[in-house]
Amino acid sequence: MDAAHFVYGAFLGVLWCLQRLFVKTPAGRQRLNVLAALNAVTKEIVSVANDTSVTAETVCTLLYRLAAVHVGMPLTLVLDNVRYQRCALVQEVAAQLNIELLFLPAYSPNLNLIERFWKFVKKRCLYGKYYADHAAFEQAILDCIANASTRHKAELQTLLTLNFQSFGDVRLVQDQDQGNPFSGPSTHDDIKQEVLSMAA
Repeated sequence: MDAAHFVYGAFLGVLWCLQRLFVKTPAGRQRLNVLAALNAVTKEIVSVANDTSVTAETVCTLLYRLAAVHVGMPLTLVLDNVRYQRCALVQEVAAQLNIELLFLPAYSPNLNLIERFWKFVKKRCLYGKYYADHAAFEQAILDCIANASTRHKAELQTLLTLNFQSFGDVRLVQDQDQGNPFSGPSTHDDIKQEVLSMAA
């Protein structure tokens, strides 16, 4: 589960041209917020959209929708550590609905499968596209999300695999005195010295 904030503005693709082209673009002051959950197996999307902001109440609305779609099934929701997702209200509603919340480690969007889906939606609906009004912009995005598991299923089968980037072979910087990979330099000067010694 994750939120995406689509801004009604210019998202340029790549274009090589011998002549200068002017691209139409809206002002970019309006946006569409979408909070969605992606089923990792079926690639089905359950979402909530608005044009104000994503809050704890928005998360609770999505939890109720998920519970209604998957009646009687155990649910585990993988989500990041955004404050409005970790609050007491969300935890309470999830417990009532028997939904397990699995929070990812900080700064690890590569482990959240829906991040790839948001990239797909932006590429499909925003890059190099112009919409005459906000309603057309919103409709294009919501239509893409609604038809993800049907019309775009073939594309998403290869994009939304359960292969994740990992850092298993990365050597950790060790403290010289203790040999503990998790105890690092303690002062700014120590950090600077360690970085300089690694670069040498």
